[in-house]
Amino acid sequence: MKYFRSILLLFLLMLLLFAVSACNKDDDSMIEITLWHVYGGQTDSPLNDLIEEFNNTVGAENNIHVTVTSVTNSNTIHENVLAAAFGDPSAPELPDMFCSYPKTVSAMPDDTLLVDYSDYFSEEELSEFIPEFVEEGIVNDRLVVLPLAKSTEVVFINKTAFDRFADATGADISELSTWEGLFAMAERYTRWTDEQTPDIPGDGKVFFVHDFHFNYFQVGVESLGEDFFDGDEIAYGPMFEYAWEPYCRAALNGSLWLQSGYATEPLRTGDTIVSVASSASVLYYSDIVTYNDNTTEQVEIVALPCPTFENGEKLVMQRGVGVCTVKSTPEREQACVTFLKWLTDAERNTEFVTKAGYMPVKQEAFDKYLMSAIENLKDKMYISLYMAFLQTQKEYTFYFPPKIDTYLELETSFESNVRNALKYGKSKYTDNDSVSIDEQILETLNYFKSCN
Repeated sequence: MKYFRSILLLFLLMLLLFAVSACNKDDDSMIEITLWHVYGGQTDSPLNDLIEEFNNTVGAENNIHVTVTSVTNSNTIHENVLAAAFGDPSAPELPDMFCSYPKTVSAMPDDTLLVDYSDYFSEEELSEFIPEFVEEGIVNDRLVVLPLAKSTEVVFINKTAFDRFADATGADISELSTWEGLFAMAERYTRWTDEQTPDIPGDGKVFFVHDFHFNYFQVGVESLGEDFFDGDEIAYGPMFEYAWEPYCRAALNGSLWLQSGYATEPLRTGDTIVSVASSASVLYYSDIVTYNDNTTEQVEIVALPCPTFENGEKLVMQRGVGVCTVKSTPEREQACVTFLKWLTDAERNTEFVTKAGYMPVKQEAFDKYLMSAIENLKDKMYISLYMAFLQTQKEYTFYFPPKIDTYLELETSFESNVRNALKYGKSKYTDNDSVSIDEQILETLNYFKSCN
């Protein structure tokens, strides 16, 4: 009997050791992948909520656990990625996945450090995405930036203030569908607001702000059938001058906001009533305007598709980061791809982007799920934004910049120089009654070119 008890005890001990060993094996087989992203805050993010769902379902089934190690902005990620890529000893270690623009990848000394998604996605799977979104992520013939959520440029309008202007002047919001209409209306608005205070001449208000001058010219010139770039430089051709004339005129007349900062700010203070900005900035617009005298007003903010030139193609800048995966082991790379395929499922992707203020990345999402998602939205501003998305996706072509090594440098210098040149031109025009506005537009253009 004692012998059998010993045998039984030994058997139970072996079972226990086997169970412990199995548990340790399961723990060891769990693949922990890390992510830097830009959607929300570290503790308040629609993406973080979906990651938790993945970890508890598909991730648990496949022994994959996604951990968000940083939620920040694209500029910070850009700096950290390049610092790590160039071997800066103070740079943080790269995660398994990070959100990035193609321009960051182009600036890396070796983009082969990143996974080519074509190795993990079939042609059929990639064909489900909006083609231009996929094409943007191809750098040196490798798909290294996978679209996850996209933004574009739209017009945000303080409709409450616009309606007052419209009631008095007959202005129609549909005029904002073209740049020609917007510029003409901008001049009317500045003149009309100036007339409200006849005892204070020259105090007309600014009509609109563009959050990225570089995009206005780049997309505008391309839409007019001319190359904006000449190799790794900007080509200042006839269509550039065509786009320059009304933009500069608006600046000289005081209709265009020339201060630095985000486009949301002058709308929130009532200094402008229209902005052309990234659709993702919807998160930062407010339905309360606080004026300079500290009075406030409840307003309605609506969105419309980005204006285009009357004789140009309906072209619009696509914005928004994608996801890069750092090369590691086949198992870790596959784990990242498993997560990304789950997240870009058309229905799930629609759920994510409508919480974050972005566009989905697959055609099926636009065709099948987005309208239902819009019907469930409560905020009128978001409803108008997503209706603008539907119209944009149907009628426009999404533009993406070329992958040239000097792009980031050109973008940065252009943005700074054009603002300074327009300020210079406005100052000279205001202080010199003898010069015509056409003369000053040309002088300002020449001054701008000399700065580049």
